[in-house]
Amino acid sequence: MPGELAIALTAALILLAVAAVVVAVRTRRVVATPTERAVHAALHTASLAARALRQGLDTDSAKTSAPFLRELTGTDGLALFGGDGALLARDPDDDAVWPPDVRDACDGAARQSISGGRRVMTHARTSAVVAQPMLTETGDLLGVLVVVTTRSPGPGMLGAVGEVARYAASQIELAELDASRARLDRAEVLALRAQISPHFIYNALNTIASFVRTDPDRARELILEFADFTRYSFRAAGQFTTLSDELRNIDRYLTLERARFGTALKVTLRVAPEVLNVVVPFLALQPLVENAVRHGFAGRGSGSIELVARDEGSDCVITVEDDGVGMDPDALRSGPSDALSAGDAEPEGTGAHVGLTNVDHRLRAAFGNDYGLVVETAIGAGTKVIMRVPKFRSGVRASGGGFGVGAK
Repeated sequence: MPGELAIALTAALILLAVAAVVVAVRTRRVVATPTERAVHAALHTASLAARALRQGLDTDSAKTSAPFLRELTGTDGLALFGGDGALLARDPDDDAVWPPDVRDACDGAARQSISGGRRVMTHARTSAVVAQPMLTETGDLLGVLVVVTTRSPGPGMLGAVGEVARYAASQIELAELDASRARLDRAEVLALRAQISPHFIYNALNTIASFVRTDPDRARELILEFADFTRYSFRAAGQFTTLSDELRNIDRYLTLERARFGTALKVTLRVAPEVLNVVVPFLALQPLVENAVRHGFAGRGSGSIELVARDEGSDCVITVEDDGVGMDPDALRSGPSDALSAGDAEPEGTGAHVGLTNVDHRLRAAFGNDYGLVVETAIGAGTKVIMRVPKFRSGVRASGGGFGVGAK
């Protein structure tokens, strides 16, 4: 019996040892080399600095990014100056690092760097000062990065300061490009608003007026639809919206057009529910539908359009098709605007055609060249415009909501 107990205990100990080894193997962490850890730390610090600098260079972004930039340079202190020489931030906030003589030396070095567009080195009583201009690839000055060190600046430190200044400049330049793109987007939306056909507005008001005496309730409904349509189209905020909001406004537009044309205008809408929350550029569908209505009625007394929004994997595909006179496919070579204006019999169509090019540019700017408009047409076979948008794109969000209130 004692022998069996000893064997059992030995077996148990062996099993515990094996289990411990297995657990240790499965849970052990791979220890990176010092070089790998240093690279990882530098990349992480650079990403933290970039997050602030991508907002542009101002007091807030300078204060946030300065500690990370100082860590990258390995110096005792770092200051950021704007392109006009104004001090934006110092790090650390420690008077021992920034005595009056060091502050004066930094201010003077920054001014010299701005005026000369080059690196400036000088000395205070206990510290060396290096001012490095932050320049774009084309040589435009964005600001100055100034470092303070109690060591003698060697080639390694000077190289690091230069690279950090170059990196900071690239992030600030990207912020300015983002701001320029946002301004361009706002300008294009304003252009689309200006292109909403004055003929449509005139005809809509005339149609409403015709119902005032014969059918006051119908006139009242149309006035509300017209008010909601214009309120949405001229809203102040947001470059993007949801497909559901765009479709709601399209329904208002078509309600007004059907009141004008009656049964001569046939409209078919087929929308997959799962794509209703997809984000699209604001006023992206209006030019497509308005062009289809005009194109479908060109030279005819009736017409039909079909709008389909369907789910295609990672994308949402929207098509607007009319059964109008169509056009020569060769005309498409010069782009959507020229192509669609080529068989237009109505002078009022120009704005919508320019609007299609506007939408094409905005789609490509927001989502890439794979997401431009595609136009399919043939003489006598109508026209189909296809718009493809990703169901999700990082950084693209709907804004300016609340304008769908009042929809039917």
